Amino acid sequence: MNVAIIGGGVGGMMTALLLAKRGVHVTIFEKNERLGGRLSFIERDGFRIDAGPTIVLLPEKLRAFLSDVGIEEDEYELVSCDPMYTIHFADGTSYTKYSDEKKQREEIRRVFPGEEERFVRFMRDMNTYFTTGERLILTKSFLNKKTFFTKETLALLSRMRAYQSVKTNVSRYFQDERLQLAYSLQTLYIGGNPYATPSLYSLVSFSEHAHGVHYVKGGYASLVSLLAKKLQQAGVTVHVQAPVKRYRVNGKKVESIEVNGKEYQFDAVIMNIDEPTMMAKKRTWHPSSSCVLLYIGLGRTYEAPIHQFFLPPSFQQHMEDVFVRQVVPSDPSFYTFYPSALDRSLAPEGKSVLYVLIPVPASRDIDWTKQQDWLERIVAEVEKRAFPNMKQEIEWMHVRTPQHAWQEGLYGGGMFGIAPTLFQSGPFRPQVKSTLYENVYGVGASVHPGGGVPIVMQGAKLCTEQLLRDWSEQRWS
Repeated sequence: MNVAIIGGGVGGMMTALLLAKRGVHVTIFEKNERLGGRLSFIERDGFRIDAGPTIVLLPEKLRAFLSDVGIEEDEYELVSCDPMYTIHFADGTSYTKYSDEKKQREEIRRVFPGEEERFVRFMRDMNTYFTTGERLILTKSFLNKKTFFTKETLALLSRMRAYQSVKTNVSRYFQDERLQLAYSLQTLYIGGNPYATPSLYSLVSFSEHAHGVHYVKGGYASLVSLLAKKLQQAGVTVHVQAPVKRYRVNGKKVESIEVNGKEYQFDAVIMNIDEPTMMAKKRTWHPSSSCVLLYIGLGRTYEAPIHQFFLPPSFQQHMEDVFVRQVVPSDPSFYTFYPSALDRSLAPEGKSVLYVLIPVPASRDIDWTKQQDWLERIVAEVEKRAFPNMKQEIEWMHVRTPQHAWQEGLYGGGMFGIAPTLFQSGPFRPQVKSTLYENVYGVGASVHPGGGVPIVMQGAKLCTEQLLRDWSEQRWS
């Protein structure tokens, strides 16, 4: 069996390795000059920092999936972040999250007295929901929507009030608005609005406590070189700078693809791209939010946490600017990633790297080349609230905006695939097999089960299983 994978992101690489392990001949076509997709580095003058994902969740899943493709634990290092991160509110309050539940209760007693038992109830309920949800939703495909709506799944959706938003759901547990935000903002990890993303995604903030937040030593993107090495060992053919120009379709099958003027024939094609149009009937998909990202090389080091979140006086207004009004946020929240807190290998001696993320609309209507004053205000705010005298220590700064996301082919300019809305989740999301073409499959952030590196790896497993099942049925029919 010969299979083409279009796109060499983490989903494409994982699927290729899982298929090769089963004796399938796999060829990857990647339009860029490197593999990895969102997992990449910004490198300059001896500095290196992750360009994409930074927060490692579900570490045991990550370890298990890497082991499945032959990457053993001694080939990389996962470092536990404990404290996990600190959230700074506009009123000067700071709240730190810990892996240890007892330590967390003490922190809540210190900052939000009277909320401790509500946190215990939140964790207890979410633990039950997580175990059930993982079994019923994360580890299954829903090629037929009816298979999703079982009595057990409907009972889970009812108990979690899936029709409500994460913010509304969390407010059932916590009384203080600030604590509600502390357990809602995690939807931004996958480009979702906490005021609209369905309550099932409340499990992300639970998972941080239950499974911990981790960091990959050397940067998350260091996993790409390990995966690329395994691809070579497995005999997978990789073409980079190889954009697909044309798909030749015969009836309900893609018979061949054209790349750099050459035609290739395959038994099946796997799409590891953000654009979901080959996966499901034409409909309007809503992209996730986008980001402005600042990558900074600093001439000194700081005593600062690896992860911090900074909220404005009105977080809701920021979310409305991003998801409803779709304008440049006037007073945005922002997230800082300072990996040099744990990893001195990322910068020259005595120096460090910093990454700042500001959620913004994916809209094409904003000209980000004209937002220099806004960017300077953001840098000033980061200096004021997090890194004193930072501006004078900046040796270089690289800025990435939604315009870059559009140029790179990220769907609708969103940085996280299609948005995790109610009717773009579970059975309503593109599945691992196309409903339009018999031999087209999909994997990646826009395909069920969704975004986040370990979840995309779960999707690779589902995609592999579906393709092999179909191939086996064809051979015996």
